[in-house]
Amino acid sequence: MTEVATAPYDVKRELRAVYAPKNRDWETLVVPPQRFLAVDGSGNPNTAPAYVEAVEALYAVSYTVKFTSKRGGGRDLVVGPLEGLWYADDASVFSARDKAAWSWTMLISQPDWVSDGAIEEAITAARGKKKALPALDRVRIERLDEGLCAQLLHVGSYDDEAPALARLHGEVLPQAGLRERGRHHEVYLGDPRRVAPEKLRTVVRQPVSLA
Repeated sequence: MTEVATAPYDVKRELRAVYAPKNRDWETLVVPPQRFLAVDGSGNPNTAPAYVEAVEALYAVSYTVKFTSKRGGGRDLVVGPLEGLWYADDASVFSARDKAAWSWTMLISQPDWVSDGAIEEAITAARGKKKALPALDRVRIERLDEGLCAQLLHVGSYDDEAPALARLHGEVLPQAGLRERGRHHEVYLGDPRRVAPEKLRTVVRQPVSLA
């Protein structure tokens, strides 16, 4: 009898509502708790060296988790998409696109069945192999429990998200008796180095609560 191979774990498949929404207008959903690799920073993501360093470090550790899990006889996994939490003391810097004033936490989701200890070991292992990646020293584990959120799939340039966000805060939330809480969250389903800006797909999410 032929053994059926187990498909690699893919968070985009396991949590379709969270990572593969179809709605192009705002809808609410409950996002389950998740655990991530995270790196904090600030500055324009298009020009700040710290942003590039953070992304490189997250992928270095995520791929170490993947290969370590597979070699150890565990499950294989697809490295999750890059995600970002965006925030500032003055929220107007986002509508003004003053990117130099933005703060961020970049993330990559990790499977529940990979222990915290295994992730810490992967961080140490990646640090030993990738000494040229300074942000490896800033990689940490972050847990998010966002709960009720408003979310949509944005197709197009990141800078073209502004009208949808203005509608969320000016119309959708007030009419539904909701208010924002927590940090603005984005999931990047396309690589801007390989995909034309008008074809980029981004999950845009805002945790909310009753007003």
